[in-house]
Amino acid sequence: MSPKGTFENMNDAVGATGPKRFKMEKSHLTALGIFIVIVAWMLSGQLTGEDAPVAAVPPADGAAETVSGENKDTPLTRVRVAVSHSEEHVRTIAILGRTEADRAVSVRAEVPGRVSKVTSIKGSLVEAGDVLVELDPENLPALLAEARARLKQREIAYESAKKLSKGGYSSRLNVAQSKADLEAARAQVAGMQRDLNNTTITAPIAGVLDSLPLEQGDFIDKAGQVAARIIDLTSVVVVGEVAERDIGKIDLGGIASVRLPDGRRFDGQVSYVAKSSNALTRTFAVEVTIPVPDMSVPEGVTAELHLPMERVEAHKITPALLTLNDDGAIGVKTVNDDGVVEFHPVRMVSDTEDGIWLTGLPDGVRIITVGQEFVIAGERVEAVEGDLATMSTKKGN
Repeated sequence: MSPKGTFENMNDAVGATGPKRFKMEKSHLTALGIFIVIVAWMLSGQLTGEDAPVAAVPPADGAAETVSGENKDTPLTRVRVAVSHSEEHVRTIAILGRTEADRAVSVRAEVPGRVSKVTSIKGSLVEAGDVLVELDPENLPALLAEARARLKQREIAYESAKKLSKGGYSSRLNVAQSKADLEAARAQVAGMQRDLNNTTITAPIAGVLDSLPLEQGDFIDKAGQVAARIIDLTSVVVVGEVAERDIGKIDLGGIASVRLPDGRRFDGQVSYVAKSSNALTRTFAVEVTIPVPDMSVPEGVTAELHLPMERVEAHKITPALLTLNDDGAIGVKTVNDDGVVEFHPVRMVSDTEDGIWLTGLPDGVRIITVGQEFVIAGERVEAVEGDLATMSTKKGN
């Protein structure tokens, strides 16, 4: 085959597919060229630094706002704040105690005898000198009459001995003996009169007749047997136990508060602080005396004692403003003068009905009262002033 024939055969083959293959190779080259241009443009920008995007750099104070143009135009989170100033507060501790009558007297029989009459009712109010129980005097009146007659006879004998002694008809020894007999008769009369008086058992103090174990017909077989118990509830003592770590901080004479199970509150005074501990519990007894003129506080009621301790500078807020940080610490979020949120760990020193007292906050601080859960420490916010006295417990704006 001649070269010319070969060439013509090749042209015939190309002629069948030539234009189509040429178009495909041309489109591939165009796409490859565009890709190379884009890669070259990106590489040139990184290498030269021209027209490269600006990385978002957080501010030095840790705020969430960045310096990029997009974040600079983003509106700040609005929170409501209220200014709180620290106050001098007496720190207290709360312990459980029980009420006791300030005065309680066990009335005891002073002579034996049979109960002839019970004149008072258990639970009633009595005054000092009121008759509670009467005992049968039996033969005491007769014995007293005999003793009085003997006393009269001894008085006459003594006067006669003195007259005879003056006339020289009696010795001084007889006069002394008559004098001794007279005094013995007087003592016997006085003792019998006392025993007769003691057959009537009376109230030594005013108060409530708390116990009266005797009934008519009962027999008191010996002196000293308890006949009644009277409690004076015009002042009540609340007794509690304080741990050894706190006993040294409680001042005798300090003002304390007592809350009863029915919700009533009384102010009283620390009237006793024990100097020795309970051997089993290592706690110290503390007593608070409260005045109750209407005697409306019974004995033996459980009471909550709030005892004064040291004085501290503290803030009073609602517990709803407490929050936690990432480490689980309890604290309060505030806004500083630059509008940046700050977190302050706090310590609760007292819990009252109208709020809690905290230490750990500076004086004159702006506390976030609404929205504290939607912002973080270091974030810049828009603060709206409010009133701490009427702050809301709602979360959010």
